[in-house]
Amino acid sequence: MEKTNRNENRTFDTKTIVGLGLLTAIVIVLQAMALGIKFGTFSISLVLAPIVVGAALYGWKAGAWLGFVFGVVVLFTDAAAFLAVNVPGTIVTCILKGAMAGLMAGVVYKLLAKKNGIVAVIAAGIVSPVMNTGIFLLGCRLFFFDTIKEWAAGAGFENAGTYMITAFVGLNFVIELVINLALSSAIFAIIKYGIKEIKS
Repeated sequence: MEKTNRNENRTFDTKTIVGLGLLTAIVIVLQAMALGIKFGTFSISLVLAPIVVGAALYGWKAGAWLGFVFGVVVLFTDAAAFLAVNVPGTIVTCILKGAMAGLMAGVVYKLLAKKNGIVAVIAAGIVSPVMNTGIFLLGCRLFFFDTIKEWAAGAGFENAGTYMITAFVGLNFVIELVINLALSSAIFAIIKYGIKEIKS
């Protein structure tokens, strides 16, 4: 009996590692592809959907890992303007916004999944881009605000906050949110199938 349990645990661990490996690769590829898609200053994030899937299937730690990977890719591919201003602030902002987007998606999904699976997916899909964008704006305020005020004045904005929302967030947040919500039923189906596979 003990041998069987060990085998089951090993199988679960193997499936988790393989699943997370595949989702990690998807996050890297999707974020690299998104570099050419910009509505405003920065690329949109296409990776939040697989992050939500991973967080729902494997828990908040997996969500945090996938978000961390997302943050690292952003740091090395789409953060040059901020790295030129404040390297530590850029690192903290990129890593934290990604990791928290995944972590909170996992937490929200777990809290709601037993009551209603589709509501859990939709809520996780909303929380993920909200965390990603919210922490990005917080990082802008904490680490780069003086520079942003200069950028805002140069672009003809009297208010740096309005400039951040317009130039940095703009349509990006709306598109990220719409993508997550539009894919919510597909994400829900993937999660249901994935949970069956993990249990089998």
